[in-house]
Amino acid sequence: MSRCNLRRLHSSPQCREQYFDANQQIFNRVALNEHAKDKIVLVDFYADWCNPCKLISPILEKLSGNSTIKAGSGRSLDLVTIDTDKEFELAQKYHIRSLPTVMAFKDGKPVDHFIGALDEISIKKFLERV
Repeated sequence: MSRCNLRRLHSSPQCREQYFDANQQIFNRVALNEHAKDKIVLVDFYADWCNPCKLISPILEKLSGNSTIKAGSGRSLDLVTIDTDKEFELAQKYHIRSLPTVMAFKDGKPVDHFIGALDEISIKKFLERV
């Protein structure tokens, strides 16, 4: 499911998308294909039983939904969440061994990641790097 936040400071609205519990098809379309051009796509690999995942998810939702927060490259952010128990093959493909793992995709390729429940300030610093 996608949620779009609109901001009308310019003649065209800026749309940020959040895809919760995405499957591999949605992941491919959003993070790897044309949609990813001009954006940073954060992919949050999580599991329902993972307590640190429950701490970080609201922070990622807040930051990716805030139109004033951009990656260090100046690109806007989209968020995709992947339940590793449901999308095991996708987690294997990206060598997800610990949760939460958050990967940043730029131009359809992974460019950086972090593992563990970081606080909001640390996640903002991560975003400045990508």
